[in-house]
Amino acid sequence: MPEPLDVSIAEGTIKLGQFLKLANLIDSGSEAKPLLAAGMVRVNGEVEARRGRQLQDGDVVTLAAQSARVVVGEVEDNLPW
Repeated sequence: MPEPLDVSIAEGTIKLGQFLKLANLIDSGSEAKPLLAAGMVRVNGEVEARRGRQLQDGDVVTLAAQSARVVVGEVEDNLPW
């Protein structure tokens, strides 16, 4: 599996549903609920069903073959293009 994409958040924590959209793992917030209910989202390797789960610096969220890591503060540009 490729290295997770680092996604910057301004401070402390972010809810899983918000992070999925911020990291472009989903297109809209309404997509989160059915994906979580189906067990398709993992946080740090474990299935997560709570859209409101608080993510912290270093948490890795995976959906299908895509992963994104929560980073508090500025992030180097590690975009694949």
